[in-house]
Amino acid sequence: MANTKFCQGISDISDSYTGFIIDTWGVLHDSEKVFEGAIECLKELKNRKKFVLLMSNSEMRAAQMAKNLEKMGLPEGMYSEILTAGEMLYHGINQQKDAVFSGLGKSCYLIGGERTRTFLEQADTEIANNLEDATFLMVSGWDNLEGEVADYEEKLREAIRRRMKIICINPDSRALLGTNYKTKTIQISRRIQELGGVVQMIGKPYKPMFHHAIHILHRNDIYPGQTVMIGDTMAHDITGASLVNMDTCLVRSGMHAPVFKNATTPADVNKVLMMLVNQYNNIRPTYLVDRLKWGKALPDRKHKKRAG
Repeated sequence: MANTKFCQGISDISDSYTGFIIDTWGVLHDSEKVFEGAIECLKELKNRKKFVLLMSNSEMRAAQMAKNLEKMGLPEGMYSEILTAGEMLYHGINQQKDAVFSGLGKSCYLIGGERTRTFLEQADTEIANNLEDATFLMVSGWDNLEGEVADYEEKLREAIRRRMKIICINPDSRALLGTNYKTKTIQISRRIQELGGVVQMIGKPYKPMFHHAIHILHRNDIYPGQTVMIGDTMAHDITGASLVNMDTCLVRSGMHAPVFKNATTPADVNKVLMMLVNQYNNIRPTYLVDRLKWGKALPDRKHKKRAG
């Protein structure tokens, strides 16, 4: 397993990639404002004609996310495209072309709350009161689910008996980031699998989300070997990109900032990183950077495109 390269900024790796997938919350902004240095970094990537895909597990559509980012201080035109779990689900439900969504139908029995209900109404999907009137079952991590897993057992068994398509959207990050904590969304999805059902997981770190990102890259003549994922979570960003053989860059000032807090030397940082690698199934980020910033200035030169 190759060692992680410690970088001063994204300029250290910019010549090696054509595509950059960048997580939003925790990397680009803190939900209130864009981080210092992030805009400069995006400008430098744009000047070098890099393809920048912003990725989020949010239920927001891409256009809504763009407006939200602008309110937080990100100027228009600083990225190429936006991919959210909401955007992917919206088009999946409406077009039903990809295998994940094929044959889904337009009537949903929902295990979720108001946020998801509002989203499904915008997607022109009927929410069925009874399972027998639905064409698919959705378990949503966009809402806090009430009750215990056992409360859903009867409905889960019935959905499996009917061979309904089952989708789980955006399992809560705490289920992935904690060592012992599991949310009901994850518990319900695992119970479905235990009962013999198949669940299609939508959102990071699961493959459908990253495969969709790869389709976007392909439309722009970019391949996974020419792309790096920049994220702040081992569970969502680094693991997800690694599962599709994509290089990764972990931002240490995000979700994992508390464990890096007292790491003052490279040796200390490496110890913390090894702890995370061991915790997350020996998946190691290709690079480590303090935050999303450009770093050292590069001389003007023609972009060197990395072979796919």
